[in-house]
Amino acid sequence: MTQGEPFCVSCGNPPPLTEERLCESCFRARNHLSEFPERIQQTRCPKCEMFLIDGRFGRMDHDELMQHRAMEALTVHPDADNLDLNLHAELIDDRTSRLTIEIKGYIQEFEFEDQHEALLQTSNGVCQTCTRKAGAYFEAVMQLRSAGRRLEDEEVKELRMSLDEMLANSPEDPMFFITKEGPVTGGWDLQLGSKAMARMWGRKLVNAHGGQTKETSTTVGHKDGVDITRLTLLYRKPAYGMGDVIKFRKRFWRVDTWQKDGPILLAMDRYERTGATWRDLEKCIVVSQQKDHYVVDILRRDDSAVEILDPNDFSVRTLSSAYDIGTDDTKVRICLIEGEWTCMPRTRGEQGGKGDGN
Repeated sequence: MTQGEPFCVSCGNPPPLTEERLCESCFRARNHLSEFPERIQQTRCPKCEMFLIDGRFGRMDHDELMQHRAMEALTVHPDADNLDLNLHAELIDDRTSRLTIEIKGYIQEFEFEDQHEALLQTSNGVCQTCTRKAGAYFEAVMQLRSAGRRLEDEEVKELRMSLDEMLANSPEDPMFFITKEGPVTGGWDLQLGSKAMARMWGRKLVNAHGGQTKETSTTVGHKDGVDITRLTLLYRKPAYGMGDVIKFRKRFWRVDTWQKDGPILLAMDRYERTGATWRDLEKCIVVSQQKDHYVVDILRRDDSAVEILDPNDFSVRTLSSAYDIGTDDTKVRICLIEGEWTCMPRTRGEQGGKGDGN
């Protein structure tokens, strides 16, 4: 070695040298592309089978979970680039998997290649949600009622089914659970895991069935100087449904659509729409429910009347035409009002069926 010529500061070898004045052999001895533990531990709730991921219990596809665990445990040299990584996961049993990682990359101009193997072991740990369920925890009480009458069993079933549909179509939330439910005088009560769940369902019920919700809060404890409250959300379903015929202010109307403050009503005797508040209609009378209506063929017509077959005895009846019957219509919707068959105008939801009475 010529005097003054650069050399490896570790072993004295001549160039080529790295930026740290190390030969390739010494550079490789001092630098490792990656490190990986021989054992990795994860936690799974034995009740709901959710995994603890980044500090919270949740669900993840198996392959995605294996990738996540490997990346959590893998340490890569801070100066490494052009990385190429392959992962293979082998399921040994319900609690153990073998993870094999092959990784390639460059540190400065030198290519490195590592292979690691680790056992991923699963231990039990009950999540907070299951702990709360076991302890009968709930944040909200949902009360299903009707205005001025008792909810019918079919109505309760329909309202309750809408909660199942909401849960099935919502992003998974560990606090969306039902602690307890059952019949009460006049309706149905449910204890729900979160206030957000109750409010979301309340909005869904109002949008689908009309009516109103009312919230009250009760303080049930204190934690770190903050009040812990429990929500009671009352949903009051109208005594009438969309499409029903009601008697309001001595006239007959069909319930057309819902609005925030009350329904839009469609007059039976002439083309007229009007809004009413939920309070306005608290004492209205339901004359005919949509489920009791018939759509029948028009046998004959003139400008003011139609002939139809009575759905009960199949006799020919002549009825005054509904004001919105068109010349192309072949069917009409009818209902019994005070013992007489009556033609009904279409609601907005039925107007797409022109020609067949919908």
